[in-house]
Amino acid sequence: MKKYLGIGVILSLFIVILVGCSGQSKSQNVPLSTAQIKKNIGSKLISTREDSQKKLTKKYQEETKKDSNTLDNPYVKVNPYKDSPLTALMIFKTDSAAKVSYVVQGKTNNTDVSNNVKGYKKTHQVPIMGLYADETNTVTVTVEYKNGTTETKTLKIKTGALPKYVKAAKVSVSKNDKSKMDIGTNKLTLINRTTKEPFAIDADGAVRWYSTDYSQHTIEQTDDGHLLILTKKNVDSSVYNDLIETDPMGRVYKEYSFNSKVKSNDSGNSKDETTVIHHDLLELPNKDILATVNDGSKYKEDVMVQISHKTGKIVKVIDLKRILPKSMYENYKAGSDKKVDWFHQNAVDYDKTDNTIMISGRNQDMIMKLNYKTNKIIWIYSGKSKSSWPKKYRSKILTPTKGTTITGGQHGLYQLNKTADGENIILYDNNIDVTNGDKKTSGKYSQAVQYHVNEKKMTIDQKWSYGKNLGKANFTNIIGYAERESNGNTLIDFGYKDKGKESNIIEVDPEGNQVFNVTIKNASTKAYVYRAYLDLSQILGHELYS
Repeated sequence: MKKYLGIGVILSLFIVILVGCSGQSKSQNVPLSTAQIKKNIGSKLISTREDSQKKLTKKYQEETKKDSNTLDNPYVKVNPYKDSPLTALMIFKTDSAAKVSYVVQGKTNNTDVSNNVKGYKKTHQVPIMGLYADETNTVTVTVEYKNGTTETKTLKIKTGALPKYVKAAKVSVSKNDKSKMDIGTNKLTLINRTTKEPFAIDADGAVRWYSTDYSQHTIEQTDDGHLLILTKKNVDSSVYNDLIETDPMGRVYKEYSFNSKVKSNDSGNSKDETTVIHHDLLELPNKDILATVNDGSKYKEDVMVQISHKTGKIVKVIDLKRILPKSMYENYKAGSDKKVDWFHQNAVDYDKTDNTIMISGRNQDMIMKLNYKTNKIIWIYSGKSKSSWPKKYRSKILTPTKGTTITGGQHGLYQLNKTADGENIILYDNNIDVTNGDKKTSGKYSQAVQYHVNEKKMTIDQKWSYGKNLGKANFTNIIGYAERESNGNTLIDFGYKDKGKESNIIEVDPEGNQVFNVTIKNASTKAYVYRAYLDLSQILGHELYS
């Protein structure tokens, strides 16, 4: 990218001159330079939250040094970082090295929350998660020594009531076949909302974790067992421009900040506030962040950036306006916000085996695979006929096999596994004809769909689906997610059911039999379930403090 920087700067200056002379906005049809996008986004690392937590971290580090903290008389702190009220930190020492596990007693069968802290140690910092709100919780801690002997300690941990927007999200479970559900090692399902506090529920629908940090769209796990959460410092702010790396106890390890005001008018004045990261992000193998972003132009939700985890700066830009036909964005009508949302990227998935990414564009009813190094298209699937594409794209268009549905307004695309000839993928098909969807079935149902892409034959074949039989009752024109679980079940989030009044999360087995069905009445405007995830086992079981 850097070798094109000089050309980009010259082009940007030329555009400014044209705008100044003509007073027209035609220059906005030209994609921004990489340098301008980086400037508009203004990503950087800050330490505001980490600095505010330093006294607490120091306090807990001091507690690890005290010989008085024993298994019989441990140090226990509920909500240790003041933003995760249903967690607790337990600190104690043992005379010889031991490993620790705990169980938070559930109210019914199969609702215990348990976890193991990795490794044998003499100083123990146990992150306890899965407490009930407004209860005196019973937690049994087991210490196992290398010779096989064990000791136990029972804790009674009192918690406070749920906050307004978590309590108001009424959760009702109509089915929970616990013997067939894949509810994860610690038996919690993460409810990732479009706004307000994220929370997690057990198989009975009881809230067993939440964060007081408001989040929007994006909550992703890292390989370190942390969470990447898009949030904001002021809950009354209209934008979410803080991305934090945190653990479920609420400790912040890293914080990225982005510009909220961008130059989006011809005079060059900063006037609009916008959330930079919008629908999806992920951690790359080198720990950098790949995120879907708004670039500050009149076009939105059509750019991706790679953000360095070391500097917080952008090291790579992928602008879909430079990859797809100009007619797609130049002829697309602007919305009420005067922005052109021609692509509306809502998912990105990275495959380290071949350095590729797959993306979903709602407003083109299209999914696509790219070479991440070159940005070259590998394949495209959409309802747009092959003959209507410019000639240079036609060899990249997948041909559906008989009976394979056309996606419409789809969400949550990701790869299940590689195959000898391509890959298996899964997505949530909203089934709404935005531009190139199936007009005959649009609006009649939404579904989770598994496809097989044969890259040698350039075909796409539908292998499995669920949702069509639910009909219009579970049709959602926006949001939604489908996740394949470790036991072969699929968790499906019909997030915008009844026009957003509620979200319906259903887990089905491979034959399409429901084993879990939970409805969440949405607590406020836009506080519907954007995605639902199972199995949070990765985010616990490790020491938190050094």
